Amino acid sequence: MSGWIAVAGLGPGAQALITPEVSEALAAATDVIGYIPYVARVAQRPGLTLHPSDNRVELDRAAHALTLAAQGARVVIVSSGDPGVFAMASALFEALEAGPPEWRALDLRVFPGITAMLAAAARAGAPLGHDFCAINLSDNLKPWPLIERRLRLAAQADFAMAFYNPRSKSRAEGFARTLDILREECGPDRLILFARAVTTPEEQLAITTLGQATPDMADMRTMVIIGSSQTRLIDRPGRPILYTPRHAA
Repeated sequence: MSGWIAVAGLGPGAQALITPEVSEALAAATDVIGYIPYVARVAQRPGLTLHPSDNRVELDRAAHALTLAAQGARVVIVSSGDPGVFAMASALFEALEAGPPEWRALDLRVFPGITAMLAAAARAGAPLGHDFCAINLSDNLKPWPLIERRLRLAAQADFAMAFYNPRSKSRAEGFARTLDILREECGPDRLILFARAVTTPEEQLAITTLGQATPDMADMRTMVIIGSSQTRLIDRPGRPILYTPRHAA
């Protein structure tokens, strides 16, 4: 088969953070597929067809990409951040596994990108400098009791934690419950970072404590990072530095 698929991460927002590897794939593509706002980040040009779709049709999107590639198209599936972190790489392979055998012969590539988690951490300092975990707070694809169990266990294990999709308009109560759970497990003095729209002109960073954090400090464009018990804040002129030492106490 002459077609191929590249699953590409567009990074957290800034054009400068798209890797050269991803830029080359986009330049060679005949088709770009992805969630509407991510496809909107790709410039239109002659010979390129854009296929934006809703955020709840990941498997349909993946099957569409595989069908096009089997017909000879050069397809880039775009995700924000990294395509392997709560994004389209897994959906592609799920569709591949369930699809016709001939799809498995396609040329498939995954090109990494800079995640919002890493971009937010870098803006603040190094809050993920020791052991950490990432949790998607959306209950669209998994039940809330599972999210709560993972939150409690991660807090009890004293991980720093990065939260994706913390608070949408349709499920605002989930993040309020998250803060309550974290206060129960970690206490009110634990440091927490709210990093909204990092690397874009709308970027906003706020560092506070769990005791002072409120649900309305986050939305779907916000990356939330809570430190471990070892995470520290260095006060300095301008923006303070949030970091977790590499040596555990």
